[in-house]
Amino acid sequence: MIRIAETDFNQVDWNEWRTPLLQFSLASGLVVSAYDIAGARQIGPLLSTRTARFLGTSSLWRDDGPGAAIERHIVAAMAAGQDEADELFHGMRICSLPLTRAGVRYGALLFGWCMRDFSSPMACEQLAALIDVPGHALWNEVRLESPLTDARLATYRELLRTLASSLDRQRDTIDELNRVSRTRDVFLATVSHEMRTPLSALSMRVDLLLHTLQDMPPALQASLLAMRVHVRQEAAMVEDLIDAARTLTGTMSIARVPVSLGRIVRDAVSTIETNANEKRIVFSVMPANYGDHIELEADPRRLQQVLWNLMLNAIKFTPPGGSVGLNIASDFDGVQIRVHDSGQGIAPEDLPHVFGAFTLQSHANASGLGLGLYIARRIVELHGGAITVSSAGKDQGTSFTIYLPSRQAALLGHSGALPPSLPA
Repeated sequence: MIRIAETDFNQVDWNEWRTPLLQFSLASGLVVSAYDIAGARQIGPLLSTRTARFLGTSSLWRDDGPGAAIERHIVAAMAAGQDEADELFHGMRICSLPLTRAGVRYGALLFGWCMRDFSSPMACEQLAALIDVPGHALWNEVRLESPLTDARLATYRELLRTLASSLDRQRDTIDELNRVSRTRDVFLATVSHEMRTPLSALSMRVDLLLHTLQDMPPALQASLLAMRVHVRQEAAMVEDLIDAARTLTGTMSIARVPVSLGRIVRDAVSTIETNANEKRIVFSVMPANYGDHIELEADPRRLQQVLWNLMLNAIKFTPPGGSVGLNIASDFDGVQIRVHDSGQGIAPEDLPHVFGAFTLQSHANASGLGLGLYIARRIVELHGGAITVSSAGKDQGTSFTIYLPSRQAALLGHSGALPPSLPA
């Protein structure tokens, strides 16, 4: 059973109908209008012939005109459940098709307004008197056009039906995709928050046991230390999920303050030095002052998160004895931060997907959820910057380059041009 939309017609984007209906009107020579199910004309009348344009100067389709009254009558019949309704107005054919989406009838298309048979001067005089135009002028237009035969009408009706079905299916598909996307985002955000609380409680209990139990057996201590590592790993993945959810829903934000780049870099480096030492990786920062002289208008915690992620990834995918470096270069407009390594590299076909959500390396040492670079790019973009990746291929290392506007450029409201490259 067809349901009638009571309020949904207010949410229909009628603009998406305008161009297709205009093209149909021009191709068929028919007058076309679109109504919502409440009887309000949303599009039209679209006039593509001399006769139609002449009638458009009359009172026919004005709000209080006889043509508009007939069209509203047809729409009311469709709102009452009628599938199609055709009318005659002084020899002119007015046809209709209902508009239905997801089983809900939300409007109607009215088309036609062409003579069913060859008219006569007397018939044109009678019609002209009703719509306030000269009868002879109407006859001069009508007599030059062919009547709308049953065969032509049937063809045009099917064409318009196909057009309407196609647009409605397209909108149904878009609506479903939007619904799924919203559901996914809400689910991701909810689950992430629900997981954070028990992990925090578990982490506190493990730390409490490690600090309060005296003379615990070495095996128990090793188990608790391993548990703490795993809990922190899980907590980090939950934080990534929360950040990803904020990115997907557009709710991630940054708090900018005047800050020295050197402070951000030093804090980020301090968190990964142990990891580099454990793999005997040579780690270097250029220049030696860590960019202390560079002032940014930025969120230090978020930028530290980006640098930490890039450097930790570089260490993870670089074999023992390799090298990882962080290079900084700046000018008045901005600063470039390049994190490069001598690790496993990235295949050319994988480069376009590096910053996608849930993108995992398929080689050794892959772990986590594949959200770090996805989040990093969003953080950099929120700062008005950009992040790029390059790699010569397998076992040729990888280079990530961040561009950020300087504090002066940010205050002036521009970010400058992205310099072509950084010194090695």
